Amino acid sequence: MTSENIPTVVAGYFTAIGEKDPDAWVACFAEQGTSYEPGAPAPLRGHVVLRQFLVEVLGAFEKIAMTQDHVFQSGNRVAVKFTGRGTGKNGRQVLFEGIDVFEINQAGKIQTMWGYWNPAALMAQLQA
Repeated sequence: MTSENIPTVVAGYFTAIGEKDPDAWVACFAEQGTSYEPGAPAPLRGHVVLRQFLVEVLGAFEKIAMTQDHVFQSGNRVAVKFTGRGTGKNGRQVLFEGIDVFEINQAGKIQTMWGYWNPAALMAQLQA
């Protein structure tokens, strides 16, 4: 894996969310990849757990799009400031922002991801 390929891996992560494709999203992760999501009681580790998490999140949305506003790369790590926009299944519009930090392994997969965003604010928008 060269550092030039790393932004492509991260772009695939965000594209899969926008396409509401949990299988493509999970494929971005190493088999035992880990995601530290705010609000989750424990790290999410492995494809089965990661997929279950995303299916639950996407289940609240009719449509969702994630924009990579700023991408900062240092070696095999990437920090992305993102903006998310979506429409809940209830028709409510949402706007949320955050930062995701990725560590990419030698195979070109996300080994670890740390999410920094506010799930309570997002849920409040969906339920308002």
